[in-house]
Amino acid sequence: MRKPDGKIVLLGDVNVGKTSLLQRYMERRFPDAVSTVGGAFYLKAWRSLHLSLWDTAGREQFHGLGSMYCRGAAAVILTYDVNHRQSLVELEDRFLGLTDTASKDCLFAIVGNKVDLVEERVVASREKDQPLPRAASTRPGASPRQPKQARLEDAVALYKKILKYKMLDEKDAPAAEQMCFETSAKTGYNVDFLFESVFDMVVPRILQQRAAGPPQTVDLTSSKPDALPRSGCCA
Repeated sequence: MRKPDGKIVLLGDVNVGKTSLLQRYMERRFPDAVSTVGGAFYLKAWRSLHLSLWDTAGREQFHGLGSMYCRGAAAVILTYDVNHRQSLVELEDRFLGLTDTASKDCLFAIVGNKVDLVEERVVASREKDQPLPRAASTRPGASPRQPKQARLEDAVALYKKILKYKMLDEKDAPAAEQMCFETSAKTGYNVDFLFESVFDMVVPRILQQRAAGPPQTVDLTSSKPDALPRSGCCA
């Protein structure tokens, strides 16, 4: 298998839909509920490069592995659930520090998933004054409707915090509006746009690094030590 030219890592709390986003994009399907153990990856050909897309576990017991998967990453996709504000808070509190091992010019995208649930809630809110059919209003197990808990504006604010954390100048980084997305892995809404926008921004950076060539280093293992002078005590 060809060695990847660059790595893109998805980070986020459990049940925000990281695996579902990847499978929707790579396999064109919405999977049954799954929980990633450790990590898993796909290989994606894009332009002239091959990119590895890493799915990571959000559970606490696998938290330490995130730093290992982020090592040398060209981009990190921080994922939250728009219906649970705490999942956005966790990106800053638990996951941002894991990206310290990413590449120096790593790109950061922030993605709010599961907007399909919000769309249903918006419709319900608009129609709240209309009487529901008896079967619908008395349906057992129906969950109460709630407004979106984490807004796109909140993700933009987090993105600006990330730039400060990484000590990056906003003028030199992509604009927050380019790097904050809302998606639905269930319906496919914005999923292709998310990944392909990140790919298009990552590829020029990888090609630029390749053109610059490897850093100038001295290979100490390939040089032989000079012969030591023989002592005259035994001559």
